[in-house]
Amino acid sequence: MTQLGKYEKYLIEEFFDDYRAGALSQRTFTRRVAFITGSMAAAAGAMLLVGCTPSEVPRSTDPMPTPVPSTPSASSTAGAGSVPGAKSPLSVPEGAAGMTTATVQFMSGGTSVSAYQARPEREGRSPAVLICHENRGLTPHIEDVARRFAKAGYVALALDLLSREGGTAGMDRDAVPGALTQAGAQRHVADFTAALEYLRVQDFVDGERIAMTGYCFGGGITWQAATELEGLKATAAFYGPAPDLGKVPGIKAAVFGVYAELDQRITGAMPALKDALAATEVVHQLTVYPGVDHAFHNDTGDRYNEAQATAAWNDTLAWFGQHV
Repeated sequence: MTQLGKYEKYLIEEFFDDYRAGALSQRTFTRRVAFITGSMAAAAGAMLLVGCTPSEVPRSTDPMPTPVPSTPSASSTAGAGSVPGAKSPLSVPEGAAGMTTATVQFMSGGTSVSAYQARPEREGRSPAVLICHENRGLTPHIEDVARRFAKAGYVALALDLLSREGGTAGMDRDAVPGALTQAGAQRHVADFTAALEYLRVQDFVDGERIAMTGYCFGGGITWQAATELEGLKATAAFYGPAPDLGKVPGIKAAVFGVYAELDQRITGAMPALKDALAATEVVHQLTVYPGVDHAFHNDTGDRYNEAQATAAWNDTLAWFGQHV
């Protein structure tokens, strides 16, 4: 089997944990791994690697799953109101007073990239925050997060990293993680580089005060962007895989890491990153939130914890308030 890259391994392990916990069916788990690895033989090898039994893996002769395009529902950009499944008291519905939202386009590598933008409805320039979605792509939840930042006074830009593939909304949900990994982290970082430049020329943005945040897969992209994008003032990465430790000394932003106590897959590797940061002059803070697991901030998921999600949100705003 071809050796798995960092993000492929990260996602397959995450889906295996969900499968073992009963949150994913065997069929869904297999489909997602097949889309990530590109063949049933490679999917079988990857599933064995993360802990599946031989009876749980597909045969190499099984046909590859066929992506089933979704029918895009009315998104929050069309005024859908409250976010389906949202539980957080911080949730901000589409159409909330004091802000303007829109889908915007900017160029990246000669291609148009789509993003959801939410900004305060006020005169003058505001600080801004780039938002990197989870492995699910740009969802109504991430758009809600953008509105939360707008309510806090930021111009928020949540990219759809699958714009070139036609956009998240129309894709087979199980194919989204594979499309993200096949695109490659460098393409995603390049899109955020372009997004940063897009924000800098908007007359309602203070171009010298731009931050970035991301969740799960997006947390990993946020860490990687922190090692490459010099224009970021601060970042907040929620339980994402660490960057190449050799690149940590090059970080210019003030970095904040959010970790879950029960998420040993990610939190267990955090001490090495903490040591690497401590050996530099990078301004940093890594916080482990007690009693919660991976993805505890996502209030549309089963692992959401209101108290710790609210604490992590407030800590993020405080970090950005201090460094942005």
